[in-house]
Amino acid sequence: MRGGRWRGEEKRRWSARGHRHRPRGRRRPGHRPERQVRGCGPGGGCQAAAQLRGGELPGFYYDPDKNRYFRLLPGHNNCNPLTKESIQQKAMESTRLRLLEEEEKQNKVRSEIDCNYPLCSVSTDDEMVHELKVNCMQRRKIEIHSPDSSVAGTNNFKIIVADVACERIFTVNDVEHGGCKYGIINLSGLGKESLTVEMYDNLYFTNRKVNSVCWASLTHPDSHLCLMGIAETPGCASLLPASLFSSTNPGDRPGMLCSFKISTAWSCAWCLNPQADNCFSTGLTRRVLVTNVVTGHRQTFGTSSDVLAQQFATQTPMLYNGCRSGEIFSIDVRQRNRKGQSWKAIRLFHDSAVTSIRLLEAEHYLMAADMAGKIKLWDLRTAKCVKQYQGHHNEYAILPLHVNEEEGLLTAVGQDCYTRIWSLQDARLLRTIPSPHPASKDAIPSVVFSSRLGGRRGVPGLLMAVKQDLYHFSYN
Repeated sequence: MRGGRWRGEEKRRWSARGHRHRPRGRRRPGHRPERQVRGCGPGGGCQAAAQLRGGELPGFYYDPDKNRYFRLLPGHNNCNPLTKESIQQKAMESTRLRLLEEEEKQNKVRSEIDCNYPLCSVSTDDEMVHELKVNCMQRRKIEIHSPDSSVAGTNNFKIIVADVACERIFTVNDVEHGGCKYGIINLSGLGKESLTVEMYDNLYFTNRKVNSVCWASLTHPDSHLCLMGIAETPGCASLLPASLFSSTNPGDRPGMLCSFKISTAWSCAWCLNPQADNCFSTGLTRRVLVTNVVTGHRQTFGTSSDVLAQQFATQTPMLYNGCRSGEIFSIDVRQRNRKGQSWKAIRLFHDSAVTSIRLLEAEHYLMAADMAGKIKLWDLRTAKCVKQYQGHHNEYAILPLHVNEEEGLLTAVGQDCYTRIWSLQDARLLRTIPSPHPASKDAIPSVVFSSRLGGRRGVPGLLMAVKQDLYHFSYN
């Protein structure tokens, strides 16, 4: 009786703790039951719940190939390879490789069928001609020659900027031990048959990071370079002669024209208007500094936000500025310093930080890009957005726009490392070019598009600098 009473009480306690007796079935030798994610039974309850949440289950990753959910751990846990960042990077790399494979197949077809043949039948439609040319561009690697064999191909490209004639490109390369290396590449050897360029480096200026660079026409067109960077604290603005980088004799190297310390510099621009001759502007933290390099006179305009993008107009002495706050405003540089906002002539607004602005030739329109991935064309006469170019990707990087009105094209590189080309006229996305290297923060391509790469008799196309390589996409 006591034994039976004890067993009955024990069963009730066992049942009260939520345990139930379940008969154990026979297992096949070597059989291991598949572990299910808690709450995801064989009936597909978690799949239905995930579909209601747009295919996502908090804390889990769904693998479509295995048709299973896997638990995610925080990104700092090195023992678990499944993190949201690693999953996104794996998906992006898979897409990039697939697009590169598709391009290789298309290039084989293009080599068999002459791309110029269909242009004859549509010669009256310029838009279709440009679209066909863009789609027929093929990537070829450029061989870079340098007097110092240890220089070429040793550091990653960060920025490339072409002069007005597109005869030279100024390069900024990241150095492994910190700082930047500057150089000039001569494009005169770039032709339809030859893919060789000459590079000259100056190894002296290697101690600062460069945020922005532009060509300056002081003694003659594109005679100097404006460099804005950080030499720890504070920053530094320098105006250097271009001959400094191509002089083979170190004793003949001219010194910098001007150099002064400033707060963190985000952008720079050179003025080509005669009414504000010999002036360059620097976009700083909450102010704009305009400097006359001959007289040394400076004008300061206070702003409510960091100035990330700048460009001077050529027909009027106006300076256009794009801010971190999303505001775009213009300044008449002939006026004296004023307090407040009364000196702002034109004011436009984006919803996110403006990273690049480009005036079109007639200077009635302005193209602007922001950190939300929006690219807008503004009519400066009405202060209204007239077009938007979809597909650009950006969240935090300062990325430039490249406008070629002669060919009617807009080019931009996204934070996802894809180069996209749009039609200026109807804002259609004509082509998306994947990067030859895996996408990463330090491998965003820098590009130049021109109808005359190498000068008047040069070749049209797209130059792409990524990692240690330089590529040419022919635009025939």
